[in-house]
Amino acid sequence: MNLRDESGDRPLVSAFLAARDERAFRSLYARHTPALYRFALRLCGGGVSDAEEVVQDTWVSAAGALERFRWESTLRTWLNGIALNCYRQQVRSRMRVTEELGDLAAPETELPAVDRVDLERALGGLAERYRMVVVLHDIEGYTHEEIGRMLGIDAGTSKSQLFRGRRRMRELLTTPMLRNESGNA
Repeated sequence: MNLRDESGDRPLVSAFLAARDERAFRSLYARHTPALYRFALRLCGGGVSDAEEVVQDTWVSAAGALERFRWESTLRTWLNGIALNCYRQQVRSRMRVTEELGDLAAPETELPAVDRVDLERALGGLAERYRMVVVLHDIEGYTHEEIGRMLGIDAGTSKSQLFRGRRRMRELLTTPMLRNESGNA
């Protein structure tokens, strides 16, 4: 996890909360959105429009809840938790629509761009529960205890899902069709 100086977040949050200072909010947005977008993109398996929606929903939720943020974690960690919840809500909403429409609704399958690295493709090929744990642990650097709290699972469950997710990624990375650069995968 990138532990760059986040001490500048407190004064920006205070300025935003005190007077709904737009410059302060824009500064927070500029500081945290790139990492938040990368996090959302990985959660969404490379789906750009889904990741953008998660980031937008995250900032809308965060702006409304910022006064309740207690600084028990970094602002980045808190934002990632909100993004994770927004992503989960997005998945639930899609499942409801798909169930309501039955066979008329084809699930959205946004294929990764041809020039994406194999690792991102493999990550996108994981089941949601494995992808969330792999992203949170291996990419974002959260501990199994933190992941357990974020996802509402035991630390042991996080460990087993990480193991299974990594194993599946190895399988995907060694599958010749996945590495096919022609886009026929």
